[in-house]
Amino acid sequence: MDIQKTLAKHVQKLVPYQSARRIGGHGHCFLNANESPKSESYLLNSLSLNRYPDCQPEELIEKYADYVGVRKDRVLCSRGSDEAIGLIIRTFIDPDEGIVTMPPTYGMYEVAANTNNVKIAHAKRREDFTIGAQEIEEAVNNAGFKVKAVFIDSPANPLGIVFDKQELVKLLNALPDTFIVLDEAYVEFARPEDDYVDLLKDHQNLIITRTLSKAFALAGIRCGFTLADPEVVKSMLKVIDPYPVCDPVAQIAIQALSQGGLELMQKRVEECNERRRILTEALQKMSAVTEVFASLGNFVLVRFKDGPAVFNAEAQRGVILRSFEDKPRLKNCVRISVGSKEELDECLRNIEAFEKAQGK
Repeated sequence: MDIQKTLAKHVQKLVPYQSARRIGGHGHCFLNANESPKSESYLLNSLSLNRYPDCQPEELIEKYADYVGVRKDRVLCSRGSDEAIGLIIRTFIDPDEGIVTMPPTYGMYEVAANTNNVKIAHAKRREDFTIGAQEIEEAVNNAGFKVKAVFIDSPANPLGIVFDKQELVKLLNALPDTFIVLDEAYVEFARPEDDYVDLLKDHQNLIITRTLSKAFALAGIRCGFTLADPEVVKSMLKVIDPYPVCDPVAQIAIQALSQGGLELMQKRVEECNERRRILTEALQKMSAVTEVFASLGNFVLVRFKDGPAVFNAEAQRGVILRSFEDKPRLKNCVRISVGSKEELDECLRNIEAFEKAQGK
């Protein structure tokens, strides 16, 4: 039996998302996945593990609704925001329809579309990598198929920029029959005015995805959220798997969303943003660097004179970064996660050693 020939035709062509763990790499310092350098300790009650968990644990939904300031019927919990991306496509998009993305951007949007056999069109970013309502509206109108969802990451990964709020309002009004999916995985690291949850009440076509992986330092529990119109949430719950939120995940997430947990998160974000500032300033002084992208995430995108050489030099010393060499307009670009002070110091020392070696 030739298993490859038994695959669905669209799966035969599918290129899986290359997550940091899937790509791998041998080292001791991992700055390639935008993870927090450490997490806190949590208590677990194992007495209920013999029972299936609630599909949407009520206390968890209430805690997250309180945290973001919406009614709980606007909240859905999933296995990270990655599951939410696929769930939106599975729920609302037929195979002859599709989505719009704006490369360079988070790769899971296209992987989820390809996995579900729906079409993809691209909106073109401006010279400075920003994008507005006009460019996206043009991409939707010229796609050649019905576009049911537009995916915008804000702050963007790997670019680190936010989508302008007034442009978002224009887009929501211009495309009332298209879902505008705003991926806010890194929003806690941005400015208070970059949080657009308040727009949900006036725009039924706005969907926001969030996660506990980044600012909450809980990438390992895979816990994400969708914020949307109650009818959107209800529709997605028709499609979601029976038990998306494991009981230990819910227990940890509830603790993370407590008052004490939120205070720890805010302190973590402040410290991370300060390390990001220090890292950015240090990189800007280096001769191997040609550009440091302004970032509002827990990472910095850097364009080097020779990105692959720097990436390899770091890897040889056990520091694993993320290369974006093959992404549109990102030749020689490498993304550095804002790790601990010690991790970032080591990363910078390696670049300095690379510069000295190149100068000889």
